[in-house]
Amino acid sequence: MKNFTEGPIARQLGTFSLPIVVSSLLQVSIQLINGLWVGNLLGSGAFGAVTVGTILMMVVLAFVMGVNQATLAVFAQLRGRGDKEEMRAYLSAFVIILGLLSGVISILGYIFADALLALLNTPAAIIDDARLYLQINFVGTLLLVGYNFVSTVLRAFGDSRTPLYFVLLATVLTTLLSPLFIGGFQWGIAGAAYAIVAAQGAAFLYSLVHLTRKFPGHGFRLRLPQRAEVQTILRLGIPSGAQMVVIHAGTTVILSLVNSLGADAVAGFGAAQRLDNLILLPAVALGTAVTAMAGQNIGVQQWSRVTQITRAGLIYNTSIMLLLASVLYVWAEPLIRLFIQDEASVAFGTSYLKTIAFFYPFIGLNFVFNSVVRGAGAMFQVLALNIISLWILRVPLAYWATAMYGETGVALGIGFSFLLSSVFSFAYYRWGGWREKKLFE
Repeated sequence: MKNFTEGPIARQLGTFSLPIVVSSLLQVSIQLINGLWVGNLLGSGAFGAVTVGTILMMVVLAFVMGVNQATLAVFAQLRGRGDKEEMRAYLSAFVIILGLLSGVISILGYIFADALLALLNTPAAIIDDARLYLQINFVGTLLLVGYNFVSTVLRAFGDSRTPLYFVLLATVLTTLLSPLFIGGFQWGIAGAAYAIVAAQGAAFLYSLVHLTRKFPGHGFRLRLPQRAEVQTILRLGIPSGAQMVVIHAGTTVILSLVNSLGADAVAGFGAAQRLDNLILLPAVALGTAVTAMAGQNIGVQQWSRVTQITRAGLIYNTSIMLLLASVLYVWAEPLIRLFIQDEASVAFGTSYLKTIAFFYPFIGLNFVFNSVVRGAGAMFQVLALNIISLWILRVPLAYWATAMYGETGVALGIGFSFLLSSVFSFAYYRWGGWREKKLFE
């Protein structure tokens, strides 16, 4: 467990964020590897079904995963203050609340899978496969939330290495189980879903085993949350969960726009999105590291270190995003062909990636500024910034640009929203009132 309230900031950010980058890479690789097997063994139609199912799953899970993200700010500040009794109390409260939310979402998501697919204008040719994939994944909701919660708490305490092992196990199992279940057992699209759920279940079990071995003398007991704890969790968790809903719902609306362009565009967009998610991993991971480091220092009011953490995050993020954008632009088509071979789908995916690559540095800036603000517990303010980014900028710009320029407009609209939203994020970081936020009484 690391204390970020002292020591060299640039080195700490680099060493702390690197395991998070690798963990995030492996996390996305779970879907990436699964998608590769689906696309190559079952065809582009099945690949499109998995794309739709995955996006819908994340939209429905967005709120509970957002509440989970609130744990980073809470435990980072408690770690900075060294308040062990409060840590135990909030740990119990989060476990109960996240467990209940996971159960409710699992049941409702399974029941209303058809309605969700209809809302997304899912093409009739892939709707049966998408429903099956979606329902099986909803059954495993608690497993996904569980090991992500353990990972988030450990990172808040300064341990980014152990969560890497959880995700590594899930990735290895997905690599082994996907071809076995899909092709070996001839389970088709259901096999792809079972492989994901089994891998997540193993990671969750491993995380629990690790905790019992790491802290044998700290018998954890659930207790009824106190009013102050529930209020703090809801004050942070509701806007944090809403942020995730806003983000994923915006992505869903964009997918609905792509669906209107036909099945070829859906497959091409699905392949491009998987690569897009990979490229953005360093920005997301650095944002997580910045939140944990800034949160610990905000907890003890060391504002000069918070400024230095922000500066280091901006330098790291911009440099990495420029490098990755260059690589993606050059290798766009062969990377798309890893997933699909249909020429029309490949053309759409390649065009999307080459256009969006120019705007990656701006989304990197967005992540850093918002992550510092999130570390202060200003979740409602970050929610407002995400609403501006997604619903006032990205969705309208994507629709407008598509109407003006056709298929190329999807990437153009999204890209310009990255640029404009980074301006709003900087403005709030520079002149907003997040520094006065009090997380605990």
